[in-house]
Amino acid sequence: MEINVKEQYGKITFWNEQRKGTNFMNSTSLPDNYMAAKESNIEFVRLAPDKWGKDPDIFFKDKPDPEPEKDFLIGSANGYEGIVEEDFAKLKKDLDDAAARDMKVIVSVLSLPGDRWRQFNNRSNDDRIWQDEKYHEQAAQFWKDLATRLKDHPAVVGYNLINEPHPETATKFHDFWTQDYKAWYSKVENSTADLNKLYDTIVKSIRTVDAETPIILDSGLYATPWAFSYLKPIDDDKVLYAFHMYEPYEMTSQNKRKGFTYSYPGKVKVGENKEEKEFNRESLQQFLDPVAKWAAEHQIPANRIIAAEFGINRMVSGADQYVADLISIFNEYGWHWSFYAFREDTWEGMDYELGTDKAHWKYWEAQEKGEPYVYGNDDSPIWDVFKKELNK
Repeated sequence: MEINVKEQYGKITFWNEQRKGTNFMNSTSLPDNYMAAKESNIEFVRLAPDKWGKDPDIFFKDKPDPEPEKDFLIGSANGYEGIVEEDFAKLKKDLDDAAARDMKVIVSVLSLPGDRWRQFNNRSNDDRIWQDEKYHEQAAQFWKDLATRLKDHPAVVGYNLINEPHPETATKFHDFWTQDYKAWYSKVENSTADLNKLYDTIVKSIRTVDAETPIILDSGLYATPWAFSYLKPIDDDKVLYAFHMYEPYEMTSQNKRKGFTYSYPGKVKVGENKEEKEFNRESLQQFLDPVAKWAAEHQIPANRIIAAEFGINRMVSGADQYVADLISIFNEYGWHWSFYAFREDTWEGMDYELGTDKAHWKYWEAQEKGEPYVYGNDDSPIWDVFKKELNK
């Protein structure tokens, strides 16, 4: 499917040249962050507002969710009955604030009907959407309703239909290091567990009310590059395809509780078999090969591919080199990219402006008082990598 980008008009033209962005997944709308991002030469924000519908004490004081069946915008993942007006008003105001600061936004969601976000589902996967087709139809209706309201919003340059879909988890596939994707997909193709089928249903529903806003589709198994092997291009010239990159997860997800066993570059034990593999720039590029090969096979231009999330705990030894290597690969291909995350208010592990050491006590003091932290005084070799790229 060859796309003639020279003939594109409207919102899709934003994506005709490489864009560099970030992710906002905060506990509340923080419009000042749009200005700060703009000042850092960040060109777009991938916004996931689902946390806004929850009591902040869930994030900051580790308290149980008093309303576990309540989900932002969709009302409840147990069954969609219409957009929650109070929630939409919050989203609309945030997008208005983004527009006022000349920031472009991809609107993403963490939950869909039949697919409640794992962190709001007792840390377990909600696989109903991959088992009952009624949730496909409800998800399509939700996105149709949302697109009807957002299609003319000046800040919005994309709808990301679902963050990190995972039909694999409903069908006994969970380890791409050891399992065969081709064999797995041959069993689920055209079934309710087929991600392509869900996407086709939602895209067609959106296009009945909005023919112009770009649509972003994540690959399967939490947006792993390897799941591109079964992703089918949509017959729509305003669709982009996205992946997330946190591999090897055993290294990038290290923290104070787990300990810091691995550094980059270096050897890491991965997968169910705990096989030891060497990770460096070459191996990262090999991990991303499925995306490049898929794009070449289907004649998808580089400017229709997004590395929508990537990152590493800032305290991992070699974290600055890890993000530098990834960005150099993305740039080499000409793919868009958006790092995770910018000034995350619920977790500081990937708040790169804080540096590679423990956060300053003033940061925690500001958190305790509910006040904004004054950035810019921390020595941060990893943020220097991003600054260099964003200032090009």
